[in-house]
Amino acid sequence: MKKTHKFLPILAWAIISFSGCQTDDPIIPEEEENLPPEIVTTVKGFFLLNEGNMNMNKSSLDYYDYETGTYRRNVYGQANPESTLGLGDVGNDIGIYGSKLYAVINNSNKVEVMDVKTAKRLKVIDVKNCRYITFSKGKAYVSAYDGEVQLGTDSPNGFVAEIDTTSLSISRTVKVGRQPEEMSVINDKLYVANSGGYSPPDYERTISVIDLKTFTKTKDIDVAINLHNLKADEDGDLYVSSRGDYYEIPSKLFVIDTKTDIIKKTFDIACSNLTIVNDIAYVIGSEFSYTTFDWNINYSMIDVKTETLLEDSFLPETIRSSIKTPYGIAVDPVSKNIFITDAGDYVSPGTLYCVDKDKNLKFTVTTGDIPAHIAFNLKENIINP
Repeated sequence: MKKTHKFLPILAWAIISFSGCQTDDPIIPEEEENLPPEIVTTVKGFFLLNEGNMNMNKSSLDYYDYETGTYRRNVYGQANPESTLGLGDVGNDIGIYGSKLYAVINNSNKVEVMDVKTAKRLKVIDVKNCRYITFSKGKAYVSAYDGEVQLGTDSPNGFVAEIDTTSLSISRTVKVGRQPEEMSVINDKLYVANSGGYSPPDYERTISVIDLKTFTKTKDIDVAINLHNLKADEDGDLYVSSRGDYYEIPSKLFVIDTKTDIIKKTFDIACSNLTIVNDIAYVIGSEFSYTTFDWNINYSMIDVKTETLLEDSFLPETIRSSIKTPYGIAVDPVSKNIFITDAGDYVSPGTLYCVDKDKNLKFTVTTGDIPAHIAFNLKENIINP
């Protein structure tokens, strides 16, 4: 399945970047929309972080309440009217840990920490060019480029910051490779995918391994160029994606055995995003080629127990044909409902699709600009209006 889009992946941040910042716009009020309610289990709902266009301070936060079926747009703006610039510039990742919600705001160089009940700001933690967040044993770990948002070959190595989730202060930092992206914690080791994405064709090609006790880098695992996604399955294997170079080297997905830190399997499929729930990896392959100026898009499933690419797609053709720019993906761990986001043209509000485990479309809803990252609320508390 191929589609042609206006925006190219490696330069998308530059194309959608504007000369001014949204400094004088009024606070956007919260909007509500009624959707079909979900059965409330251990999952009460989820937050959706919309990236927003670079240099426009248009990152925003939505919330879907399973019990009421209420979808609330811009809950951060409503909860924090004193924040005149809103959530900030480019929301790159989101996570819930304990009673706190963490939003990584890349181009604003900060991590916003909020109360998960109310989305009210608790603290802003300054982290330069921060990218992704993960958690373990009372700590949050944030990857960061440690450089300006610009292409170039002289960018410094990135780092990972350790944040104490009680004091909300940075306790330690460690240098990794250039432009680090997603991370996973396995057995007191932090694995970090390095991309080198600011310096094509001189990409990085390693996963850095951090000993969390000493917070030092112990090794680099050579994998492939321009790494991005990094997800762990229940057996401790890592699934890491390579974006390739958008010309001759295609995107691929690799499996790392963390007992040996060696590549044990390679899948010759494009991977722009993935999530692993129970024994299934759900993979969005949205690969652009500068050679053909076209996209190759797939929606694949992998049985992570057998490490087998399944023949079936997790989306029916009727829904695949409706999605213009597949971007984010999450799967409810209980209901197995699939939530997939469509970034559209990158400059207008996007769309969230909900598809049940039998591949029936349950609903669609309009989101903010570039809907990207979902964090399920697994606690008893639901954010209050």
